[in-house]
Amino acid sequence: MQDNDFELIKKFLEGDEVAFNLIVRKYQKKIYWHARQMLGNHLDADEVTQEVLIVLYKKLKDFNFQSSLYTWIYKIVSTRSLNQIRKKKVKNFFSMDDSENQFEAEDPKDIVADIVNREKLDLVNKALQKIPPKQREIFIMRNYEQQSYEEISKITGKSIGGLKANYFHALKKILELTNEKK
Repeated sequence: MQDNDFELIKKFLEGDEVAFNLIVRKYQKKIYWHARQMLGNHLDADEVTQEVLIVLYKKLKDFNFQSSLYTWIYKIVSTRSLNQIRKKKVKNFFSMDDSENQFEAEDPKDIVADIVNREKLDLVNKALQKIPPKQREIFIMRNYEQQSYEEISKITGKSIGGLKANYFHALKKILELTNEKK
């Protein structure tokens, strides 16, 4: 799979636009869903997805073939999502409007139809939006995307010990927040 990605990158760098389209088709949904989990709503996730695809198009020439394309893309998505969270916090801080929380809860209609217990998932998603972004990122990568600590370490550049600590704190806070609601 990695070799196929590398071939597509090389073709794109040689001027083959179809190769870029194949990369987009392969990773667009993964980009969106990671951003969606990080940001908690469709509009922000869609915006970040578009930004990431533009960055990909412009910066693919800088890809060094030292990591997988997926790892490289994931770093970009995580960084852009965290930047979006920061932008929203600043915007809300200076906003005179006392509207609802910046992160909207997942709408149950948007949740995949085969999820049996939507109420619990909704509670977890609401809790996710209340924990620090770095902890949220680790929790999502471990639970929703089934990534190992080694993979997360490559993506984030953080130590495995630090990741485990962040995950533990995220899990503890989510359990506390979801138990409060019962």
